[in-house]
Amino acid sequence: GSVAIGIGLVVATAVVWSVLDSMHVFADIEELLISIGSEDLVGLMSYVEFDRVVSMATIIAVLDVLLLTALSTIGAFVYNLIAALVGGLHLTLTDD
Repeated sequence: GSVAIGIGLVVATAVVWSVLDSMHVFADIEELLISIGSEDLVGLMSYVEFDRVVSMATIIAVLDVLLLTALSTIGAFVYNLIAALVGGLHLTLTDD
């Protein structure tokens, strides 16, 4: 489950980046920064390059997989502990 979410996150990030790039969003932002005289901020556009964006999405996906796995294990342990303490619900079916 969590591996599929991680793969989906990376694929979705690549697709969204491709769509934004094909719409020339990044070029328009860079052009806007140059036109308002913020050449200093144009260097920040290097952080939205495809390689960096997909690398960051991959790192987040790996962390997500690790955290979901750990939290699922802890959740199952706590559930089993509470079920053992409380006892649960017992059903008896009879044929009348």
